Amino acid sequence: MKIKEYRTQFIQELTSMYGEGEAESFFYLILEEKQQLKRIDLALQPDLVLSASAIKVWNSILEQLKLEIPIQYLLGKTSFYGLDFEVNENVLIPRPETEELVDWIISNNQKSEPSKNLKILDIGTGSGCIAISLAKNLPNTHVFAIDVSEKALATAKKNAVHNEVTVTFIEQNILETLDLGKDFDIIVSNPPYVRNLEKEEIKKNVLDNEPHLALFVEDHDALIFYRKIAELAQKNLSNSGQLYFEINQYLGKEMVELLQKMDFKNIELRKDIYGNDRMMKGLHL
Repeated sequence: MKIKEYRTQFIQELTSMYGEGEAESFFYLILEEKQQLKRIDLALQPDLVLSASAIKVWNSILEQLKLEIPIQYLLGKTSFYGLDFEVNENVLIPRPETEELVDWIISNNQKSEPSKNLKILDIGTGSGCIAISLAKNLPNTHVFAIDVSEKALATAKKNAVHNEVTVTFIEQNILETLDLGKDFDIIVSNPPYVRNLEKEEIKKNVLDNEPHLALFVEDHDALIFYRKIAELAQKNLSNSGQLYFEINQYLGKEMVELLQKMDFKNIELRKDIYGNDRMMKGLHL
């Protein structure tokens, strides 16, 4: 079968579920990953043919997409802040909003004095996307990353090697941590923040496939990770050290109050590209 004919069939079968635009984007992602072909190749060579074995692979991916398994898991990779990351069922798929958080940190620190070797800690690193992106884009830094999941850390370590950066990975339960052991110039975290009452807002493909350990908190104590990390930051941030969080869009006011009570200064609450309260920063003075 010609690839262009399969393309029509593929998009038609997924359009009712995902919409034509997203179905088409899936097609070209798979084309590049499985056939090493780009959109332009198909335009220039419209008679390219899929082999019988290739069609089996495509059909298998198509059926899994119909089950709402994320395309990133099916391909085993995704792009984040211009870098490639392996992803699997042990880690969350990095989101565009988190790229905004990373960009904010880089923008605030890329003019740091070369002589100052920044120490950065990423708490709840998952795939390592935040820690690795910071290590890649901020020279003269020593980046540390904590996660409670051994399997997530194994994925993050592979991502660090693939992206040619050095990150010190630590398996640790942050809620059971009394002291971080050293001082840091920057602490950043995108911890679990979705309340159980918000599960109905979560897309089925996320709810059924991504690790709940990294997503959900109990309704009665939604800020449990933020409070604990802020307490540790009080002890382990250097003078003028920066604390960054990705947050639940519905809890911006509560997060500002939390950091104010804990005596952080210059608190900033920022919206993401969708207009939601999504990230914040405070200084330890």
